[in-house]
Amino acid sequence: MQSVELHAHSELSYDGRDPVEDLLARARTASLDALAVTDHDEFEASRRACELAPEYGLLGIPGMEVTSAAGHVLALGIESAVETGLAFRETLDRIHDQGGIAVVPHPFQESRSGVMANISRVDLARADAIEVYNSRLLTGRANRQARRFAVEHGIPMTAGSDAHIAEMVGRAITTVDTDERSVDAILEGIREGRTAIEGRRTPWHISFRQAAGGAKRRVRERLEPLLE
Repeated sequence: MQSVELHAHSELSYDGRDPVEDLLARARTASLDALAVTDHDEFEASRRACELAPEYGLLGIPGMEVTSAAGHVLALGIESAVETGLAFRETLDRIHDQGGIAVVPHPFQESRSGVMANISRVDLARADAIEVYNSRLLTGRANRQARRFAVEHGIPMTAGSDAHIAEMVGRAITTVDTDERSVDAILEGIREGRTAIEGRRTPWHISFRQAAGGAKRRVRERLEPLLE
């Protein structure tokens, strides 16, 4: 069995804070086996995390959180950045072309770029897996909707902390039924639905602070070119 964090952000995300070294250190403290750094539309930190992971006794899973035209998609097991802004189906195709898997995070949370506001249920069912527990929840309703959809359609399920600070890595874990600690074995286990999930809510004050910090950073980045 492999204990995996599949959804975490570094300082390269517009709303992230910490370098990959801090995320890896926290993953080690949390007794995880593997970590996927999945920055918003950035891939370099994930590549670096994969290179450094063995120093922390961990496996690094390359990935990113791609902003498709419909919303967010986790691309796991990729070799290079996936283009942003593509249609949902095309985004999945680009991920698969690289041998990766497409996991849809928080699909029913419209305020956080969940895809269900913009695609059909048929399209969502094309995903390799659905994140059915995201730690950054308010009421838990969106998580329950995601789980119900995954069960009804026989889609593999994952969990993700959606950590934007190192301390939150490991709040939500996907346990993959495989004895082999490798990217291929873990991704195959997810594809085949050999997963179990567990999770704890991110404290509200941390979620709100992360959201506010991300909003301020986005505004600053948009204004900087105008002020030059």
